[in-house]
Amino acid sequence: MHHVLRYPVSALACACLSFPVWAQQTGDDTVSTTAPAGTAASGTSLDTVTVTGQSAATKTETPVVETPQTVSNVDREEMDERGVRTLREAAQYTPGVYTNQVGASNRYDYLVMRGFSDGSLSNTYLDGLKVMGDTNGYSSMVIDPWFLDNVEIVKGPASVLYGRSSPGGLVALTSKKPLFEDRNELRFSTGTNSQRSAAFDFSGPLDDESRVAYRLVGIGSKSDTQFGPIEEERYAIAPSITWDATDDTSVTFMAYLQKDPEGGYHSGVPYEGAVSSHNGRHISNDFFDGEDDYDKFERTQRMFGYDLEHRFSDNVTGRQKLRYLNSDVELNQVYGYGWVSSDSNELNRYYSGGRESLDAWTVDNQVEAKLKSGFIDHTVLVGVDYQKRQNDVEWTAGTFPSIDAFNPSYGADPVGAIGVTNDERHELTQTGIYLQDQMAIDRWRLTLGGRYDWVDIKNTDHLNDTESTLDDTQFSGRAGVLYRFDNGIAPYLSYNTAFTPTSFVDGNGDLLEPMEGEQWETGLKYQPPESRDLYTLSLFRINQENVATKEQPTDDYRSVGEIQSQGIELQARTYLTDNFRLQAGYSYTDITYEKSDVPGEQGNYAIYAPRHQASLWGHYSFKNGAFDNGALDGLDVGVGVRYYGDIYADRANTEKVRDYTLVDAAVGYDLSQVGLKGVNARVNVGNLLDKEYVASCNSLEYCYFGAERNVTATVSYQF
Repeated sequence: MHHVLRYPVSALACACLSFPVWAQQTGDDTVSTTAPAGTAASGTSLDTVTVTGQSAATKTETPVVETPQTVSNVDREEMDERGVRTLREAAQYTPGVYTNQVGASNRYDYLVMRGFSDGSLSNTYLDGLKVMGDTNGYSSMVIDPWFLDNVEIVKGPASVLYGRSSPGGLVALTSKKPLFEDRNELRFSTGTNSQRSAAFDFSGPLDDESRVAYRLVGIGSKSDTQFGPIEEERYAIAPSITWDATDDTSVTFMAYLQKDPEGGYHSGVPYEGAVSSHNGRHISNDFFDGEDDYDKFERTQRMFGYDLEHRFSDNVTGRQKLRYLNSDVELNQVYGYGWVSSDSNELNRYYSGGRESLDAWTVDNQVEAKLKSGFIDHTVLVGVDYQKRQNDVEWTAGTFPSIDAFNPSYGADPVGAIGVTNDERHELTQTGIYLQDQMAIDRWRLTLGGRYDWVDIKNTDHLNDTESTLDDTQFSGRAGVLYRFDNGIAPYLSYNTAFTPTSFVDGNGDLLEPMEGEQWETGLKYQPPESRDLYTLSLFRINQENVATKEQPTDDYRSVGEIQSQGIELQARTYLTDNFRLQAGYSYTDITYEKSDVPGEQGNYAIYAPRHQASLWGHYSFKNGAFDNGALDGLDVGVGVRYYGDIYADRANTEKVRDYTLVDAAVGYDLSQVGLKGVNARVNVGNLLDKEYVASCNSLEYCYFGAERNVTATVSYQF
């Protein structure tokens, strides 16, 4: 029985609040804020402050240059500039993050961080709370980037504050917040593959005293794909209201409702035929291996929550974040699985189906205190959080006639009956308590943290009337030290641990032991005084034990023993002039199976992990530049280059994916220069040179074509 889609989903692997922030400000670092609770009521108008800070790595507002861990940031301006349509696209210029795990598929947000593909679907957080999906199934959630203000990417383990998470890191999303001043935007897009979308973003105060503000964000989009008749379609809306109940208390209520009637393509083809030739021929990168009448992926996700903050004093603040998630997923798919024979041009085909219904709760309670003991300034954070998830799944499977990969003919029906293979309930609860102390001693920054978790997992097999359970406790820790020189240089050293319990079972039906990891990281950060520039260099080594994996979708899960990832990452964001910005990144990731019970696998390199990854993005705005007051004054242009090299196609390391380089471009024009106030036009092009390439492989049976050239033209109107 073949469940090809279960493998990529599992083993290929919003509450918004305006509140006062007490930032650790040193030198030129500032933290982006909106008006504190009650401030807007006084009639004072506050300007937005440009930031070089983060909150995801520490759950406190801390300058990036003072954080003893690698943190990258993608803000709203950059997302608009590059025409980002998915979270994967938002992160594709971030070193150490591989976004091409399943090539051109946009169904899920696969983000392989520091080589760890096992956590590529379970490392996303929205407004501080984990986006609760089930990676042992089809129920992994996505958030459309139109609803986001910012994306923070934290490299390395973060279990000390979040509990179960990938040792490669996490991605923290910040949703658009209600504003206490009117801001409205309409956006319309069209492009290749018949893509079209309409979006809106409305915000402003609801009362004369500016105590209550709202935001209503929505989008509708639809497009064809490069794979035959397959389409992508989405409708989403996110209403939110912020109420400054007093000068010290603020609460935001939110909802995020998204329906994807069509989830796009999610399949692969053999290495022989995709990368190398098969019988002297190559499979086209738009080949569709399924059947239109038996192809469906529909996902509905609903989130409701609130974010409450109360300031007890100038130095003590309490917060509570809560979210409920409900989702329904329906899947039907016919897929290819290997050549019928070595001299045949036909692929075997099978069918996978799924019906899933998921419910989840998450809550995080925090108290932050700023204290002083002698010559030491403390920022102390103590918290208790809770997660609960239940997913009811029913999977079906069947067989379909083979298909000629070079001359496909469609219209087939299943061979025999389609039967139920799994009827299960996956349950997980996690309760954690954590404590963190960030100490400032002159120019020294010392961070210490600890967390204790109780995790309960239960899988119920209704077909066989059996249960598999796991009750576990875990301690996670962090220690980091950093010294900030007057000239902006900040060397650091840190140690972090991580754990990742799963719902995967072995051949005996027993749940696998949680994966456990630890990281040592050292590096250098540099932010010149009076500058927006930021340069980072980091060296790391991560070891993860009990890694859950399987070679093919039909195999049982197993623990391979230990994976080790070590490497170097460099990132620079510099403003050569007020109008010209450059972003450059490079990562070297050496990730290997350090210990394995599979003969010949120990010492081999992991899949889905380019050893070399480099990127460069340049953006120039002509506004107030050399062409001030001229016809080019409203013009801005951007060009980017991405390189991926040394990617293995299988765990035996017998084959590699060819290295590839992609070029992206953008051009925009502010039409207020010609009398159309508030109107902006943009054209974004991904894979400008239309390079045909194989992005990655799961094995020699499944390789994934990269996205062809895509062009998007957008007109937006702000008023």
